[in-house]
Amino acid sequence: MLTSLVVSISTVHLFAQATVAETAAVTNDLSPVNVVEGITEYQLDNGLQVLLFPDQTKETVTVNVTYRVGSKHENYGETGMAHLLEHLVFKGTPKHPDIPAELSARGARPNGTTWTDRTNYYETFAATEDNINWALSLESSRMVDSFIAKKDLDSEMTVVRNEFESGENSPFRVTLQKMASVAYDWHNYGKSTIGARADLENVPIDRLQAFYRKYYQPDNATLIVAGKFEPAVMLTKIESYFGVIPKPERVLSPLYTIDPAKAGERSVTVRRVGDAQLVAAAYHIPAGSHPDFAAVEVLTNILGDTPSGRLHKGLVEAKLASRVYGFNFQWQDPGLAFYFAEVDKANDINATQTALLSQIESIVENGITQEEVDRIKRNLLKNIELSFNSSERIALELSEWLGMGDWRLYFLHRDRIEAVTVADVQRVAEQYLVRNNRTLGQFIPTDK
Repeated sequence: MLTSLVVSISTVHLFAQATVAETAAVTNDLSPVNVVEGITEYQLDNGLQVLLFPDQTKETVTVNVTYRVGSKHENYGETGMAHLLEHLVFKGTPKHPDIPAELSARGARPNGTTWTDRTNYYETFAATEDNINWALSLESSRMVDSFIAKKDLDSEMTVVRNEFESGENSPFRVTLQKMASVAYDWHNYGKSTIGARADLENVPIDRLQAFYRKYYQPDNATLIVAGKFEPAVMLTKIESYFGVIPKPERVLSPLYTIDPAKAGERSVTVRRVGDAQLVAAAYHIPAGSHPDFAAVEVLTNILGDTPSGRLHKGLVEAKLASRVYGFNFQWQDPGLAFYFAEVDKANDINATQTALLSQIESIVENGITQEEVDRIKRNLLKNIELSFNSSERIALELSEWLGMGDWRLYFLHRDRIEAVTVADVQRVAEQYLVRNNRTLGQFIPTDK
């Protein structure tokens, strides 16, 4: 973020936090583990990581719990299980038997999301003591006491199956999923979070319950509270609600599967009913925590930004595509950078493909410019700066980086973006955007 502004904002937070942290250490026997720009980390005896980001200028509080489990943790026959479990956790606990009704009655803005490396649940609500107590009670209860019942599996399976079918009817989503499955040989990133239809329809409830008991535990979770509250008081409440949950005896084994380097380009063609053609190129990129990732993010925006990006100028303005976009999957393990072009059915998709690959892979001849790097860095840093204006947004940003391994990576990544040079972007372009590292995809619409 523009460092001067963030530092000035964080100085206020740090001053206030230092005072309440001393009080909390005495009152709760909890000492800060880390303090970064107004965000303070604590850890309970049962292993629960706690992040507090107080902001007295807000009138709301966001309570978020992130579990370090996602689709990459699923075994054979379990694809889609992490996402299916997310649905079931909204079905209630003995203390909170009707969670949707409670959320509605409180006027809360809730959601749950599942991704490759993590699953999170959050609610944003008016900053009253009663609401805070309710939210902490809710999240601590569904951490270990969710029903995960067969009747709820039967009903929610149909809901998730509808999501699956919706994705199958989306040319973009089905092309994306097929490309990922071809790009990865062994890593579960090659499987979609929604899962296989056969697994969704047949997974036994006991396997889902075992998955829940294994991963939904305090030592595999982070509680984030952001917004209007007093930190010392909040710590006391958190210990009261979450500290009583015992630390599990089971030990989670680390995952270690990493795909080998590719020995040549790959391709996949999807032929289904659709209104437009798609052509896309995906390239393997380093993990979100890798020092190169900041330069990769700048590079992807230089190519995919609209209307100033190279793909827009080279394809859309040349009438070879109706729309272009680029994005990265920023994961704990090495991910993918995607570049898509949408093409009218009447146009020649192969001509667009040639132009797309030329724009992406000719950077060695058409070097990155200082103007491009400066423009994208300003945009990225501005977005990070603005995230601190919303307690909900900062909580969700931290949740993503927790999935990548450590919440502090958010700030490290910002600092790395600030330090990115033209030479850095040129280097990663020449290293990663090459033919042998590429998976090419096409969506060809059919009449039926």
